[in-house]
Amino acid sequence: MRQLVFAVLVSGAMGTGLQAQTAADPEIEAVISDQFADFRAGDVAAAFDNASPLIRSIFGSPETFGHMVQSGYPVIWASAEVRYLGLRSEAGRTFQRLMVRGASGAVQVFDYEMVQVDGQWRINGVFPVEAEQIGV
Repeated sequence: MRQLVFAVLVSGAMGTGLQAQTAADPEIEAVISDQFADFRAGDVAAAFDNASPLIRSIFGSPETFGHMVQSGYPVIWASAEVRYLGLRSEAGRTFQRLMVRGASGAVQVFDYEMVQVDGQWRINGVFPVEAEQIGV
Protein backbone atom coordinates (compact mmCIF):
# COMPACT_ATOMS: atom_id res chain seq x y z
CA MET A 1 0.00 0.00 0.00
CA ARG A 2 2.80 2.39 0.94
CA GLN A 3 4.43 1.82 -2.46
CA LEU A 4 1.16 2.55 -4.26
CA VAL A 5 0.72 5.81 -2.33
CA PHE A 6 4.31 6.78 -3.12
CA ALA A 7 3.81 6.03 -6.83
CA VAL A 8 0.64 8.14 -6.93
CA LEU A 9 2.38 11.01 -5.15
CA VAL A 10 5.34 10.81 -7.52
CA SER A 11 3.00 10.85 -10.51
CA GLY A 12 1.22 13.92 -9.15
CA ALA A 13 4.49 15.68 -8.47
CA MET A 14 5.65 15.12 -12.02
CA GLY A 15 3.17 17.65 -13.31
CA THR A 16 4.45 20.40 -11.04
CA GLY A 17 8.18 19.91 -11.60
CA LEU A 18 8.39 19.81 -15.36
CA GLN A 19 8.91 23.54 -16.00
CA ALA A 20 12.60 23.16 -15.11
CA GLN A 21 12.91 20.14 -17.38
CA THR A 22 14.24 20.05 -20.91
CA ALA A 23 13.26 17.82 -23.82
CA ALA A 24 14.09 14.14 -23.60
CA ASP A 25 17.43 13.05 -25.03
CA PRO A 26 17.19 9.66 -26.77
CA GLU A 27 20.95 9.12 -26.48
CA ILE A 28 20.88 9.57 -22.70
CA GLU A 29 17.84 7.32 -22.36
CA ALA A 30 19.54 4.65 -24.51
CA VAL A 31 22.65 4.57 -22.29
CA ILE A 32 20.58 4.27 -19.12
CA SER A 33 18.25 1.68 -20.67
CA ASP A 34 21.24 -0.35 -21.81
CA GLN A 35 22.64 -0.38 -18.30
CA PHE A 36 19.31 -1.53 -16.83
CA ALA A 37 19.16 -4.32 -19.44
CA ASP A 38 22.75 -5.30 -18.61
CA PHE A 39 21.92 -5.56 -14.89
CA ARG A 40 18.82 -7.67 -15.61
CA ALA A 41 20.97 -9.97 -17.78
CA GLY A 42 23.67 -10.17 -15.09
CA ASP A 43 26.24 -8.66 -17.47
CA VAL A 44 28.10 -6.36 -15.07
CA ALA A 45 30.97 -5.85 -17.53
CA ALA A 46 28.58 -4.31 -20.08
CA ALA A 47 26.87 -2.27 -17.35
CA PHE A 48 30.28 -1.01 -16.22
CA ASP A 49 30.99 0.16 -19.80
CA ASN A 50 28.15 2.71 -19.44
CA ALA A 51 29.81 4.31 -16.41
CA SER A 52 31.96 7.43 -16.64
CA PRO A 53 35.72 7.28 -16.15
CA LEU A 54 35.24 8.72 -12.64
CA ILE A 55 32.89 5.89 -11.62
CA ARG A 56 35.11 3.31 -13.28
CA SER A 57 38.14 4.61 -11.36
CA ILE A 58 36.26 4.58 -8.05
CA PHE A 59 35.14 0.94 -8.37
CA GLY A 60 38.06 -0.39 -10.41
CA SER A 61 36.38 -3.51 -11.77
CA PRO A 62 32.99 -4.60 -13.13
CA GLU A 63 32.68 -7.11 -10.28
CA THR A 64 33.14 -4.48 -7.55
CA PHE A 65 30.75 -2.17 -9.36
CA GLY A 66 28.15 -4.92 -9.76
CA HIS A 67 28.39 -5.86 -6.08
CA MET A 68 27.85 -2.22 -5.07
CA VAL A 69 24.76 -1.90 -7.27
CA GLN A 70 23.32 -5.24 -6.17
CA SER A 71 23.74 -4.48 -2.46
CA GLY A 72 23.21 -0.71 -2.46
CA TYR A 73 20.59 -0.27 -5.19
CA PRO A 74 18.49 -3.47 -5.30
CA VAL A 75 15.65 -1.66 -7.10
CA ILE A 76 18.04 -0.80 -9.94
CA TRP A 77 19.74 -4.21 -9.93
CA ALA A 78 16.44 -6.06 -10.33
CA SER A 79 14.21 -3.50 -12.03
CA ALA A 80 10.81 -4.42 -13.39
CA GLU A 81 9.91 -0.99 -14.80
CA VAL A 82 11.74 2.25 -15.57
CA ARG A 83 10.04 5.56 -16.38
CA TYR A 84 11.89 8.61 -17.60
CA LEU A 85 10.50 11.63 -15.76
CA GLY A 86 12.55 14.48 -17.14
CA LEU A 87 15.93 15.81 -18.10
CA ARG A 88 17.39 18.93 -16.55
CA SER A 89 20.56 20.98 -16.39
CA GLU A 90 21.65 22.37 -13.06
CA ALA A 91 24.84 24.36 -12.54
CA GLY A 92 26.30 22.96 -15.76
CA ARG A 93 25.45 19.36 -14.85
CA THR A 94 22.93 17.15 -16.67
CA PHE A 95 20.48 15.00 -14.72
CA GLN A 96 17.95 12.46 -15.94
CA ARG A 97 15.22 11.70 -13.39
CA LEU A 98 13.82 8.17 -13.33
CA MET A 99 11.13 6.32 -11.44
CA VAL A 100 12.14 2.69 -10.98
CA ARG A 101 9.97 -0.18 -9.81
CA GLY A 102 11.96 -3.13 -8.58
CA ALA A 103 11.09 -6.79 -8.98
CA SER A 104 9.71 -6.73 -5.42
CA GLY A 105 7.33 -3.90 -6.34
CA ALA A 106 9.27 -1.22 -4.44
CA VAL A 107 9.25 2.17 -6.21
CA GLN A 108 12.07 4.69 -5.97
CA VAL A 109 13.03 7.88 -7.81
CA PHE A 110 16.62 8.55 -8.86
CA ASP A 111 18.57 11.32 -10.53
CA TYR A 112 21.18 10.01 -12.94
CA GLU A 113 24.01 12.45 -13.53
CA MET A 114 25.17 12.18 -17.12
CA VAL A 115 28.46 13.37 -18.65
CA GLN A 116 29.79 13.33 -22.19
CA VAL A 117 33.04 11.45 -22.71
CA ASP A 118 34.50 11.51 -26.21
CA GLY A 119 31.08 12.43 -27.60
CA GLN A 120 29.27 9.61 -25.77
CA TRP A 121 26.97 9.98 -22.77
CA ARG A 122 28.07 8.09 -19.64
CA ILE A 123 26.54 7.68 -16.19
CA ASN A 124 28.50 9.71 -13.64
CA GLY A 125 26.43 9.04 -10.54
CA VAL A 126 23.04 7.88 -9.29
CA PHE A 127 21.31 9.77 -6.51
CA PRO A 128 18.14 8.66 -4.70
CA VAL A 129 15.54 11.44 -4.66
CA GLU A 130 13.76 12.01 -1.38
CA ALA A 131 10.00 12.67 -1.40
CA GLU A 132 10.45 16.34 -0.42
CA GLN A 133 12.72 16.85 -3.44
CA ILE A 134 9.92 15.88 -5.81
CA GLY A 135 7.32 18.13 -4.26
CA VAL A 136 5.62 15.56 -2.05
